[in-house]
Amino acid sequence: MALEVITFGCRLNAYESEVIRAEATAAGLADAVIVNTCAVTSEAERQARQAIRRARRERPEARLIVTGCAAQIAPERYAAMAEVDQVLGNEEKLRRESYGASPRVLVQDIFAVKETATHLVDGFEGRARAFLQVQQGCDHRCTFCVIPLGRGNNRSVPMGDIVVQARRLIERGYREIVLTGVDITGFGADLPGKPRLGQLARRLLALVPDLERLRLSSLDPDEIDDDLWRLVAEEPRLMPHLHLSLQSGDDLILKRMKRRHSRASALAACRRARDLRPGIALGADLIAGFPTETEAMVENTFALVDEAGLDYLHVFPFSARPGTPAARMPQVPGAVIHERAARLREKGAAVLARSLTARIGTTASVLVERAGFGHSEHYAPVRIASAPSPLTLPSLRDRPLPLPAGRGARMAPSVPSPERGPSTRAQEGRGEGGILGDVIRARIVGATADALIGEAA
Repeated sequence: MALEVITFGCRLNAYESEVIRAEATAAGLADAVIVNTCAVTSEAERQARQAIRRARRERPEARLIVTGCAAQIAPERYAAMAEVDQVLGNEEKLRRESYGASPRVLVQDIFAVKETATHLVDGFEGRARAFLQVQQGCDHRCTFCVIPLGRGNNRSVPMGDIVVQARRLIERGYREIVLTGVDITGFGADLPGKPRLGQLARRLLALVPDLERLRLSSLDPDEIDDDLWRLVAEEPRLMPHLHLSLQSGDDLILKRMKRRHSRASALAACRRARDLRPGIALGADLIAGFPTETEAMVENTFALVDEAGLDYLHVFPFSARPGTPAARMPQVPGAVIHERAARLREKGAAVLARSLTARIGTTASVLVERAGFGHSEHYAPVRIASAPSPLTLPSLRDRPLPLPAGRGARMAPSVPSPERGPSTRAQEGRGEGGILGDVIRARIVGATADALIGEAA
C-alpha cells in the first residue's frame, strides 16, 4: 500500500506536507497514513480526530502517524487514541529519521528550536501554485492565538535558501509562488542585518526573473515595510491582492486581542494599498464573538468592511483555545458567536459579489487550477466559459484541489517522480480553458455570486 498524507489548516502545513512526503518516502515508509493537524480552532481539531478514525477504518493495517500543531501542543491527547501508532512534533515531522525506528511519541519543546532547516520541495500534488516557506513561528502573543505553542518563536529561512527553492519550483514549471509562514511580516528579525519582507520579495523577483506571479500570504497591516509598499506600487509581478490579518474593527477588542494595529491604522493601510495600486483586491481575517464583544463592537467591524473596501472576508467564529489569555476572559455565548459569524459571512458574500460585478468588462490573467477554472491576479475565482466541460486531466484524478481553511486535503499516494511541477503533467484537456498551471488571458463577460465568468482572450 502507498503513503498518504492528510493535511489540515494553513499554507505552511501544505508546504510541510510535501516535506513530510519526501522525508517519509526516503525513510522507506510505505503502507502509512500521516495526518498533519491544525490547532487554530477546536473545529479544526475535531475534524482531524474524525479523519484519524476514518483513516484507521479505511486502512486498518497501515501505520498511522499524527503530527502538526495539534499534536505538538497536546501529544498525549493523540497518543491516547487507539487508532494512532505514533505522534510526531512539528520539528520532528520534517526529519527523515523520525519515520524509522523511533519512540511512539517524539515531541520536543518547540521553544528550544532556534533555526529553521531548509527543505527543498519539488512540487505540490494537485496544486497549480507553489508555496514557499520564508519563516516559522511567531514572536507576538495575541491573546486568542495558540499557534506559538505549536510553532515556537520566529525563525527565518536565509534569503539565499529561499531563492534556491524558488528557482527549483520555477524549473518544475510553476508560474505562481506564494510566500508563506506563520507571521511573514516578521521575516528577517533574527537574520544578520535584519532584512524585511519587502527586501526579500525584491531580491527574489530580481534573482528569479522567470517567476511570473508572486503572491503573499496573510500580512499584519502595521508591519508592512516601506520596501514592500514600493513593490505594491511598482512591481507588476507582485500580484494586486493583499490579505490582511485585521481580526476586528473595534479598538477595544483589538487591544484585548493584543493586536499591533488599531482601527485607524488598518484603514490607513487599506487606503495606502489602493492609492499605490488602483484596483488592488483586499481580503481580511475577522473573528466573530471574541470575549466581551458587544453588538456595538460588531457594528464597528461591519463598518470597517465597508470603509476599508474589502473584497474578501475569511471569518472565524471565536474558539477558546486552552492556555490562551482569551480563554480566561468573559465569554460570548456560543449561539451568539455563530449568529455573528453567519452575519459576517453574509456580509462577506455581499462584498465579494460587489467586487466581482465591478470586474465585468475587464481582462484577467488567470492561473488555471483545473479544467475551466482558476484564479485571477486579484485572486478572484474565474470560470472559463469556453473551456472543455469534462475534467480530462489524468494528472488531477483523485488529487485534491485547494480546500477552504480547516478542511482536510487528502494527498494522492506517493509516486516517485523526478519532476512534479504542473508543466510536466499530462497535457490532455488543453483547450481555450488551458491546463493545470497555465496562465491565460480571459475577458470577463459576467459574474455569479461567487465567481467571474471569463472567455479566453
